Amino acid sequence: MTHTTQPRRGSSRLQSLTWPLAWSLAAFLGVAGAQDIPNKPITMIVGFAAGGASDTAARLIAKKLSENLGQSVVIDNKPGAGGNIAHQIIARSEPDGSVILLGSIGPLAIAPHMMKVGYDVQKDIAPLTMGLLFPNVLVVSPNLGVKTLAQYIALAKAKPGVLNYASTGSGSASHLAGELFNQEANIDITHIPYKGGAPALTDLLGGRVSAYFSTPSSAGPYIETGKVIPLATTGLSRSPALPGLPTVSESGFKGFNAVNWYAFVASAQMHPKILDRWNFEIVKVLQNPEVKEALLKHGLTPEPGTREELAKFIESESKKWGKLIRERKISAD
Repeated sequence: MTHTTQPRRGSSRLQSLTWPLAWSLAAFLGVAGAQDIPNKPITMIVGFAAGGASDTAARLIAKKLSENLGQSVVIDNKPGAGGNIAHQIIARSEPDGSVILLGSIGPLAIAPHMMKVGYDVQKDIAPLTMGLLFPNVLVVSPNLGVKTLAQYIALAKAKPGVLNYASTGSGSASHLAGELFNQEANIDITHIPYKGGAPALTDLLGGRVSAYFSTPSSAGPYIETGKVIPLATTGLSRSPALPGLPTVSESGFKGFNAVNWYAFVASAQMHPKILDRWNFEIVKVLQNPEVKEALLKHGLTPEPGTREELAKFIESESKKWGKLIRERKISAD
């Protein structure tokens, strides 16, 4: 999230989104016996291609949801337009409780300021709970011959407009991370959008792009094998998945913050009591010790919360991203 408030240890606004399971149980008891999730296969839509961070997280969460609910939870990947296609689908989905979406920062807080997205975040999409928080990591091709962020910036300044970077699509967090980096480092690297993290990484490995603001979970295996070179992470504090890697902020750009997040949402036409039930079920999964451990291993920090907290957070994020987009005159490719 470029210029987005990343949780600070000890004083995080997002940390306050996590509340005791006892509260969740009380909330659930208040809605039990009323409107409920239908007893049929559940579809969890993911706005990016299989193999990326959102897909990895969704499959881990869906597996536990399926176990808890005693019914099938199927992942349906709908990549395209930086995740906007998936959000268009959820806005028009059957509101009976059988379809939910692992939404993301781009379509919920960035893209509406850049293009006609085909949905209204306030009117068409209902928040369920904050899901996951994680930084980006700037990785580059070994062919560039750079090992540090300073070397990369020097190369970019020597070749303005020549270097490029991949993103998961126009209006995505990785896109805006690159735009913020352009601004803060006073360089000119060209944006190349993709339909998700997996194809972006494929082209980075193939030498068709020279850099990518990836996720720790996606880039991790290639960092370990030396197929990509990590330069810095984009949060205010170091990533638990890459603790030895400095942040952009501590590498000469104090306050640089371009963190990513996923949140669960549904159709705004869904009955409020079904929305509450989904909040309860997803929060229970995100608080499960085994699920938390698995997600943290992928560099994804669970941040469950109330529906109301997520609504306020999305509104705040939208205002911050909108300001940056206007200042930078950023438009969709």
